[in-house]
Amino acid sequence: MALEGLDELYRDAILEHSRSPLNHEPLANPHITADGVNPFCGDEVHLQILLDENGRVARVGLQVEGCSINRATGSMLSAAILGKSLEEIDGLAAAFNEMMKDGVEAVRDRADLSELTALSGVRAFPVRIKCALLSWSTLDDGIREYRGD
Repeated sequence: MALEGLDELYRDAILEHSRSPLNHEPLANPHITADGVNPFCGDEVHLQILLDENGRVARVGLQVEGCSINRATGSMLSAAILGKSLEEIDGLAAAFNEMMKDGVEAVRDRADLSELTALSGVRAFPVRIKCALLSWSTLDDGIREYRGD
């Protein structure tokens, strides 16, 4: 593996979010909860979301265990969804999943992924893509359960 690839994978933003994750405190009485586990590597995600009276995300609690990619993605996700409606989150999640599949250029005009684009380098390491998607799939599970899907 080339050193340039490692630099791409562990960009400063990823390392910072991994070391000091945002919104990591558990929330009491959340509207949405979900848990995700990758049994192959042991990564875990525990999610809580409080919605405001307009159905927008008021607070997020996300406790993540595992590798730096999993921790950083959870932290970035928790910041990215604050203030968004569930429909807006659906679009953001679809764009993130597409970025992980096809690259950041595929979604540049569709969604503001902002800091999440730092994770696009994970695509160069296919075994790590599941690490970057665990928080997003857990979020999707929680929203689907909340909606009764």
